[in-house]
Amino acid sequence: MSERAAPFYCPYCGDEDLRPSEQGHGAWECAACNRAFQLKFLGLLARGLQHDTTGGDRT
Repeated sequence: MSERAAPFYCPYCGDEDLRPSEQGHGAWECAACNRAFQLKFLGLLARGLQHDTTGGDRT
């Protein structure tokens, strides 16, 4: 596993022109919309992964 996981697109505008920010670990800058954001891994859920056997989306 790498030390830094890179996002594929900006969560605000959807553009792919992202660069690591100097603001700290997990901080990224989007050149298209001029926004900065930070990603943070919180941890694993205790319940684990649950598969949907009904074939539809959960609402």
